[in-house]
Amino acid sequence: MNEKLCPKMEESLMLFGKKWIGLIVFSLLDGPKKFSDIEKFIPGLSGRVLTERLKELEKIGIINKNVTSDNTVKINYELTRKGIDLSNVFKSIGDWAEKWN
Repeated sequence: MNEKLCPKMEESLMLFGKKWIGLIVFSLLDGPKKFSDIEKFIPGLSGRVLTERLKELEKIGIINKNVTSDNTVKINYELTRKGIDLSNVFKSIGDWAEKWN
């Protein structure tokens, strides 16, 4: 194993080490969600922090914010291709959790 931590790995671990990031991505694995749906999915997550985390995930290209308007404005969040690529990571974590928890 390398003596130094790979900068890309370090950046990824720092991102997913932030509170709520993993659960937000996990909540979007089964498709687009409204802000309120994500809030309901993750008890204890404040709207302020959810807003911050969604902006972070959008900035790095893991989610898209889709705004549509008919008579009212509708906003949905969905995973990008980059975000969808994380599905195997979450499946592996789930398998590990089933085995060891």
